[in-house]
Amino acid sequence: MPQWTRREFIRLGGTAALAAQSFDSLAAGAPAVTGDGAAVYRKALVLDCNTLASIGEFCCGQDKDTAEALKLLRQSGVSAVKTTLGGSSAGFEEAVADIAAAQHLVEQRPDLFIKLVRAEDLARAKREGRIALIFSFEAASMLEDKPERIELFRNLGVRVMQLSYNHQSPFGYGCLDGDDKGLTELGRQAIARMNTLGVALDLSHSNARTTADGIAASARPPLISHAGCRAVFDHPRNKLDRDLKAMADKGGVMGIYMLPFICEESRQPTLADYMKHMVHALNVCGEDHVGIGTDVPFFTVDDDTLKAMREDEDKRKAAGIAAPGEDRPPYIPDLNTPRKLERVTTALLKAGYTARVADKVLGLNFERAFWEIWA
Repeated sequence: MPQWTRREFIRLGGTAALAAQSFDSLAAGAPAVTGDGAAVYRKALVLDCNTLASIGEFCCGQDKDTAEALKLLRQSGVSAVKTTLGGSSAGFEEAVADIAAAQHLVEQRPDLFIKLVRAEDLARAKREGRIALIFSFEAASMLEDKPERIELFRNLGVRVMQLSYNHQSPFGYGCLDGDDKGLTELGRQAIARMNTLGVALDLSHSNARTTADGIAASARPPLISHAGCRAVFDHPRNKLDRDLKAMADKGGVMGIYMLPFICEESRQPTLADYMKHMVHALNVCGEDHVGIGTDVPFFTVDDDTLKAMREDEDKRKAAGIAAPGEDRPPYIPDLNTPRKLERVTTALLKAGYTARVADKVLGLNFERAFWEIWA
């Protein structure tokens, strides 16, 4: 499922929602958060490990809609986001252009954004009230069959990379390829380069065999930045318990996503569905190895947006890149707010977890892993 860029959000009618709704005006079923959850969230380092793709497009406009979107970003309480650059199939030049746009945004808005270069930038972003941007790739198409490009892109600021997006690449197999085939020799070379250069290996879109092979091959903590638990709901984008445990044993972190793939296809997922995956992951991996990677629109979704999302889903199906279950919009109605992770914080506390565990899930676990990977 794609993350929605600023350009797509405007095309889908999202700016109408931004212009018409104040910061505290949320969708039905998403009441304002008060009490302990709000207090914990306010103090936490909040890191969404998959949202706001191609974020450099925020720099393209000086209009009211752009200003309102940036205002909501500042007010969201989020201190860091991993932004996908290059989409799901970009070539070399397109990926470089996307990186350049994101870099330009940071230069134009240093009051709001920090380009993450080292792990300590996460704490600095929280301290200074800015948002750290973690440049990342979901696809491997911009690498083609050249692992040596990993160093070039790392030097351009890309700190997280995947081996494939849903379907096979020269490095491994995607989640829509079945689970029999795994990491290739070129994939092993790519992981070795990532480990040496300090680039985080992300196995979110890999199939089960490639995920297991990648975890075994990595000398640094492997990440699953955005996925669900297959034991809770059987879907090829969700991960097996054995792989979650292996990832945790190597110091990695899994981010739980908010896509429709966390429940049956007859309805939209709810916060309760989301928490089933969160609790299961915490039980399997332990409290030091679970985080959040929403992979859904950052801003509030309205009716016009939903209609256009369905049209986009039809296009993805026609292109053969849609996963099973992409017949529903990618959002959770009772988390339909830029402060959705504040509601997750409250849900964690209500489930009996301490504020310290909530802090870890909200961002400290990914921060710890990044310190180990980027050292």
